[in-house]
Amino acid sequence: MLDGHVLLGWLFSCALLGLLACAPRPSAAYFGLTGNEPLTILPLTSEMEEAAIKAHYKVCDRLKLEKKQRRMCRRDPGVAETLMEAISMSALECQYQFRFERWNCTLEGRYRASLLKRGFKETAFLYAISSAGLTHAMAKACSAGRMERCTCDEAPDLENREAWQWGGCGDNLKYSNKFVKEFLGRKPNKDLRARVDFHNNLVGMKVIKAGVETTCKCHGVSGSCTVRTCWRQLSPFHEIGKQLKQKYETSLKVGSTTNEATGEGDISPPKKSIPGHSDQIPRTTDLVYIDDSPSFCMMSRYSPGTSGRKCYKDKNCDSICCGRGHNTQSRVVTRPCQCQVRWCCYVECKQCTQREEVYTCKD
Repeated sequence: MLDGHVLLGWLFSCALLGLLACAPRPSAAYFGLTGNEPLTILPLTSEMEEAAIKAHYKVCDRLKLEKKQRRMCRRDPGVAETLMEAISMSALECQYQFRFERWNCTLEGRYRASLLKRGFKETAFLYAISSAGLTHAMAKACSAGRMERCTCDEAPDLENREAWQWGGCGDNLKYSNKFVKEFLGRKPNKDLRARVDFHNNLVGMKVIKAGVETTCKCHGVSGSCTVRTCWRQLSPFHEIGKQLKQKYETSLKVGSTTNEATGEGDISPPKKSIPGHSDQIPRTTDLVYIDDSPSFCMMSRYSPGTSGRKCYKDKNCDSICCGRGHNTQSRVVTRPCQCQVRWCCYVECKQCTQREEVYTCKD
């Protein structure tokens, strides 16, 4: 049985310790096309195809996936690239959504390993944003033609041939959902932590599905809509991150019960009522967690703390600095200002110098 631990393992170890550590390095034999080559050299030879396959396999191996996941990565040359895109997109969105928080999605070294061993609400967000990122990236890769096993959205009410003809190719969420569910593995039935992680993975995928919109384009003489082409399109990933951050804010603490009918474990409110925590039964769209989060104020096994962190006076310094107060530094900065567009095609700006205050948390 595979679970989300593997996904998060390579996702954030690659993304937050530097994408170059996981990305394929260019071969020393690489050469760029100049456009002046004879056409006879442009088709791939069998040797070039074999080299490309080996390079693709090497990327899949570098991601340190489980056996089944590595097999899924290898079977389509577009998968490795899509996984790398999901890494970058999910990590950057996590850092953006938590940029003003005590925990700012810093997952380096031992902090990452310790955090992922616990069922905090921050861990819940990481599982959701990672599965959402992979779902989003895969659906987009299909519609962009970067995958061999999928193309445009295969919705029965849309005619893909016309969609391609008019440039409106739907994002293939159906294939993406199937791939990600297979990639993450089947639902566990006993271990509470594994069930919670699986649940949060599905929340990320459901937010993607809920954000699908139908986009249409009219065609006809003088702007008339005699022909209309429609396709399905995913919401921008920044909107997905925003929704998952809201779910993080309202996440529910849960415990475990046994379903008498099936004998399998269920996620439920904690058995003992906890002050400050809701006894609400979690829905399939709620993020859930099992451990109360640390404060993240001081350096610990889970984070480097907030000492020296930049904050914004009258906005979040009191919260981020945890009551320790903040230091104020004055500095002079020069920025472009009074910019104007000049005919034909450039922007002309003046350079303005101003003094600004920088606030950082005290030790």
